Amino acid sequence: MKREASSTSSGSQSEVPYSRAIPKPSAGPLVTALGIALIAAAIVTNLYVLGLGVLLAIWGAVLWFRAIFPDERIEGIPEELLRQPAPNYAVSAVGERKTRPSFPEEMHPIRSGVLGGLIGGIAMAIVAFLWGISRHGSVWLPINLLTGSVVPGVGESDLQTLELFHSGWFIIAVAIHAAMSIAVGLLYTTALPMMPRRPLLAGGVLVPVIVTGMVWASLGIVNPALERYISWPWFIASQIAFGLVCGWIVSRSEMVSTRAGQSLAERLSIERGSKL
Repeated sequence: MKREASSTSSGSQSEVPYSRAIPKPSAGPLVTALGIALIAAAIVTNLYVLGLGVLLAIWGAVLWFRAIFPDERIEGIPEELLRQPAPNYAVSAVGERKTRPSFPEEMHPIRSGVLGGLIGGIAMAIVAFLWGISRHGSVWLPINLLTGSVVPGVGESDLQTLELFHSGWFIIAVAIHAAMSIAVGLLYTTALPMMPRRPLLAGGVLVPVIVTGMVWASLGIVNPALERYISWPWFIASQIAFGLVCGWIVSRSEMVSTRAGQSLAERLSIERGSKL
């Protein structure tokens, strides 16, 4: 017990078995989340909120990073709790035991999420271009409307200006679209294995419906210009196109182990030098 107590205080992964320890509490994730929320709120507030959000996000990231690298800060599980492990089942409404779903031991590789997100983003862009051409005779309208989510002046432009090509707006729109597509593609690498029966249904229909609802609720604040011209049937079609293409590419990739239960240093294959 003395040895375990000393290992707990030191927090070294090599002294406390990973299966007998839990991470120490850290304010890093909470501070980081607050900072990111303030950065998002700065879109509709002012630069002071943006500055505070950036500072909090950096501070939280440093706290979070120090809590897990190079060794995770852990504390030993009390012996009495180890002797009474919690059962891995839940009781349904009719009284039957059901196995609790666990985080998948395997996931799709990150490269499949990046590739799926980029190709899915192209599929989404094609649908958006078809809408711009069929409704307004301009392929640049959906691009400029996307830019309006980060460039305030776009929302004040008239329709004729939005239908023209603007190099600066084009670069911003491409960067936004690529970043968002890759982020959702990376989300698919871990989300689809949790839905093994019908991954295309979840990725191609369920996620687009959720995204559409979120956009509908926040569009008036985030992008008023897009709210004036958006066609919801075309918008939903573009989301489904992304979801089907990205979900198909990610689901066809070979699964890789998540190496659950290993420390961060072990997952990154980091070796410590010997003490002299």
